[in-house]
Amino acid sequence: MNIGEIARRAGVSRSTVSYVLSGKRAVSGPTRQRIQAVIDELGYRPNANARALKEGRTRTIGLVIPPASQRLTDMQLGFVASVVEAAARADLDVLLSPSGGDHDRSFERIVTGRRVDGVILMEIRLEDDRVDRLRQSRLPFVTIGRTADPSDTSWIDVDYQGLIARCVQHLADLGHRRVALLNRSAELVAAGYGPGHRALAGFAEAVTERGLTGVDLCCGDDATAGEEAMSRLLSTHPDVTAVATINEAALPGIQRALAAAKRVVPRDFSVIGVAAAHWAEDFRPPLTAADVPTLEMGAEAVALLLER
Repeated sequence: MNIGEIARRAGVSRSTVSYVLSGKRAVSGPTRQRIQAVIDELGYRPNANARALKEGRTRTIGLVIPPASQRLTDMQLGFVASVVEAAARADLDVLLSPSGGDHDRSFERIVTGRRVDGVILMEIRLEDDRVDRLRQSRLPFVTIGRTADPSDTSWIDVDYQGLIARCVQHLADLGHRRVALLNRSAELVAAGYGPGHRALAGFAEAVTERGLTGVDLCCGDDATAGEEAMSRLLSTHPDVTAVATINEAALPGIQRALAAAKRVVPRDFSVIGVAAAHWAEDFRPPLTAADVPTLEMGAEAVALLLER
């Protein structure tokens, strides 16, 4: 079924049908209703490729995610889900593309292949080649996270530096003098992962301001790594009485290590951090934490991209 057949049945020109489908020109109410009735009767759906060629738009956005070989964290999956939902509300499709490792060609196809109208980029590093490449391409893009100098980009982020500093201030107010920061993995931090570096900056700032003793360590994004890191911390720094973290996936392991060491929260030890609500609520007792509003952040990223 094509536009010509719709035009013949509705008794109008092909261009009039095209105007109804594209909305580029106004068509009188009765004519539009007659054409729409034929479209509904035939179950016609415009060919996506043909429509994209005609309109100069794909009505698809690209979402660049971490490498497919890595297990996405709950937070990352939350961003993916929220972007997909927000895009659907705007009548847009989402093309997922991994980047990093062996996936550079996939990212390059997103940038140069005219497959998408714009890009949302996740997991931003302080110095990020992907952001530089998107700047050069002039393809509209938005980042979840930000580079060291995001002045000419559109982005949305959590204030990890400010939040971890406030966590340490709260621990100091409770009387803790020796505190630790449990960061994300050493590989991420070494690669310039923004949240990891900003959390460390906020931790160091607050520790110095309050005259505390601070210890920072990295940890993989899973419960086993959390248990190992916490056990190591308690063994090498037994005088530490509180930990702040941005590594929500490590929380179950942190709890297991504290239980094994017979440290009772909050009587013997305090835990605080930045984590999604369900991680904080599952901790026992429930964790004092700043939420990561993935639903709102994903929706705002799509809104920013539509503006661009």
